[in-house]
Amino acid sequence: MRPSLVWFRQDLRLADNPALQAAVDRGEPIIPIYIWSPEEEEGWAPGGASQWWLHGSLKALAADLETLGSRLVLRSGRALPALQKLARQTGAGAVFWNRRYEPAAVERDRQVEQALAADGLEAKSFKGSVLWEPWEIATQAGTPYKVFTPFYNACLRAGLGGEPLMRPSALPAPESWPDSEPLSELDLEPQRDWTDGIRKEWTPGEDSARETLRRFLRGGLGKYSRDRDVPSVLGTAQVSPHLCFGEISPRQAWVATGESGGEAWKRQLVWREFGRHLLFHFPRTADEPLRPEFVRFPWKDDPAALQLWQKGQTGYPIVDAGMRQLWETGWMHNRVRMIVASFLVKDLMIPWQEGARWFWDTLVDADLANNTLGWQWTAGCGADAAPYFRVLNPMSQGQKFDPKGKYVRRWVPELESLSAKDIHEPWNATDAVLKRASVELGKDYPYPIVDHAEARTAALDAYGQLRGDTRTRR
Repeated sequence: MRPSLVWFRQDLRLADNPALQAAVDRGEPIIPIYIWSPEEEEGWAPGGASQWWLHGSLKALAADLETLGSRLVLRSGRALPALQKLARQTGAGAVFWNRRYEPAAVERDRQVEQALAADGLEAKSFKGSVLWEPWEIATQAGTPYKVFTPFYNACLRAGLGGEPLMRPSALPAPESWPDSEPLSELDLEPQRDWTDGIRKEWTPGEDSARETLRRFLRGGLGKYSRDRDVPSVLGTAQVSPHLCFGEISPRQAWVATGESGGEAWKRQLVWREFGRHLLFHFPRTADEPLRPEFVRFPWKDDPAALQLWQKGQTGYPIVDAGMRQLWETGWMHNRVRMIVASFLVKDLMIPWQEGARWFWDTLVDADLANNTLGWQWTAGCGADAAPYFRVLNPMSQGQKFDPKGKYVRRWVPELESLSAKDIHEPWNATDAVLKRASVELGKDYPYPIVDHAEARTAALDAYGQLRGDTRTRR
């Protein structure tokens, strides 16, 4: 008997796993493997928070496999030599995996498939991480979509098709197992432990993914449209890191939502698809703007301001609350992500790539397609049908989405005694109010590092010059 190798990547689950199911259907022994190969990620190797999550997810997957009479084999190094070596050691006849869509992964998978086939192996990849392949959805002209709403409508017309695959009840083991590197030797956990807050907030693994989705569907889905923009309440699903590492599939999430209701939530799942659609068809956008004219945008090189933004010390409470939540928990509310991103690229005029890199290193749900889509959308240089250059006002955004200041008080506790009226603009509070709240600006909490009104004008002027005009933008 010639075993099948199942190459796990961003699909760290047993249910609804097409590659695993293909191995089960083949009827031969199965050897699950994971290869840690950050050197092949072309500058986008998993960041610190993602590595912490990956460690926990691999540990959970290994334990789940043991309940099925199997185990997880870990290797490190470049993927193709590792797969070829494992195939020789085990006498494998097939290698199965689920597709990825990042530029480096697409090219690597092409080379792997060709080389393994040349070695006489059955080498096959599957759709396990998306609802629709990037090439399945196209405009009437056959071109990729660049605007979300038409893409969304096209996806709905295409239909989902098929139910999620069941978790196997058992996996046939080989007569002998190849050597496996200890998980600890992958050095995924930080040497200097800064993850206490993340560990308290999250539990990686397929079981946790299912429970998180169930909790949202029971208590959050009905209120999602109302609560999703309110950062002080648990109004979002918080399944994004589980989706990112494939501990739950988008098809499982979609089908579990049911046919009635949940449109706003399903729209977010399609937004995730849109990110993969764009990154696949425009692979340079992980580092370069989709709209090439933005190469000429007069970005600033301001390391001091960048560091204040990263540390949550900008003097704008809603911005600082978001950045501190990110550092403490490895996650940030989606509405606040938009606010802090707009502040970096519009108020500070620091390149969006700097923000994307920081999010990449600190988010437990760091996903290259989503990260690229979100930052380019905010910077105005990506896929966007809006006819204006968005500059979010951090004060009015705070007043609108955190009207009582609950979110700011949690993450910026030095301002907790200020009233809802003053908490989003403490610099406008009277000396008496600040004194009663025990807040000394410039000491307990910083003054704003830029004047928003002036920064907005400068950003709009820069955009007008880029377009060769001075027309007013919103």
